[in-house]
Amino acid sequence: MSALTQTTPINLLGLDRKAMETFCVSLGEKAYRATQILKWIHFQGARDIHAISNISKTLRQQLSDIAEIRAPEVAYENTSADGTHKWVLRLADGNCIETVFIPEKTRGTLCVSSQVGCTLNCDFCSTGKQGFSRNLTAAEIIGQVWVAVRSLSKNTGIHDHAVTNVVMMGMGEPLLNFENVVSAMNIMLDDFGYGLSKRRVTLSTAGVVPAMVELRKVSDVALAVSLHAPNDELRNTLVPLNKKYPLKELMQVCKTYFENDKRRYVTMEYVMLAGVNDSPEHAQQLIRLLNGIKAKVNLIPFNPFPHTIYKRSDAATIDRFREMLMNAGINAITRKTRGDGIDAACGQLVGEVKDRTRRSERHRARVLSTESLSSI
Repeated sequence: MSALTQTTPINLLGLDRKAMETFCVSLGEKAYRATQILKWIHFQGARDIHAISNISKTLRQQLSDIAEIRAPEVAYENTSADGTHKWVLRLADGNCIETVFIPEKTRGTLCVSSQVGCTLNCDFCSTGKQGFSRNLTAAEIIGQVWVAVRSLSKNTGIHDHAVTNVVMMGMGEPLLNFENVVSAMNIMLDDFGYGLSKRRVTLSTAGVVPAMVELRKVSDVALAVSLHAPNDELRNTLVPLNKKYPLKELMQVCKTYFENDKRRYVTMEYVMLAGVNDSPEHAQQLIRLLNGIKAKVNLIPFNPFPHTIYKRSDAATIDRFREMLMNAGINAITRKTRGDGIDAACGQLVGEVKDRTRRSERHRARVLSTESLSSI
């Protein structure tokens, strides 16, 4: 269907430069109009097509007839004592997603969602227990950045670079929404979008191996892997996707991912679960697993959520684990917990999911059953 016969308005927010150029050409315009429109939407924060003053009134009217600029609605927002800011964003179908901004002295990191809920069911993650509704569109993904930039800007909504980094680490598995995520990241990287460096946009995956191979071909953003276990037996429980793409396959892709750039490495995310994956033997297994791989390890103290069976490793255990990795020559840091006071920490994002998998229903049933037994 061409743009001229489109019945549902096209949301210009989700078109990257290539898609915007194609769209403009379909209207009989020159391709360079795309950069003008992109800049007005993402840098200037235009909410109305008629505000795009450097294109003709005729084109503005033509665009208004078939297109729109529509960001998600802010249903709720809150700021924690440590400055972490969370938005609950309502989508057109009534689902809600969550987006988090973490300010630091030298940067501001925005954690962006890619799905409503999550298709995966990682055992230690609150998001996974909400079930899954659908993938986000490119407009809904980049719309989170648009909302955050407008909210945080001190200059009437213009992009003033309060957001310096974006991580695709919110609700969902980004690589199971491949095309929409890549389109949104293209806008983040575009000089006429948000102008972020490839090193300042990070995609985090649980290990969808074929999509990782494809991502390497089409995008050069930073890569993080939600590892969380150093052996297949344990990872099959914590990250069930491992049953389909086991560690041998995953590590092979990680080993070659940045082989053409000796300065770059894959970040391994490892949540610290007391008595589950935090022993000296687990550290030794992780050291062996990462042998020959250019990797940095982020140790993440577990962030509890209601009815979870897991507990956070204590500080001494985490320190010992990190020291073992560092003594083996692996760059390892402990990620500071931020935003847990407003349920905005890693693994705590839940939104409001119209779950079509019935996973949330089954989880609630198990919780109620456990609580009933414990009261006997």
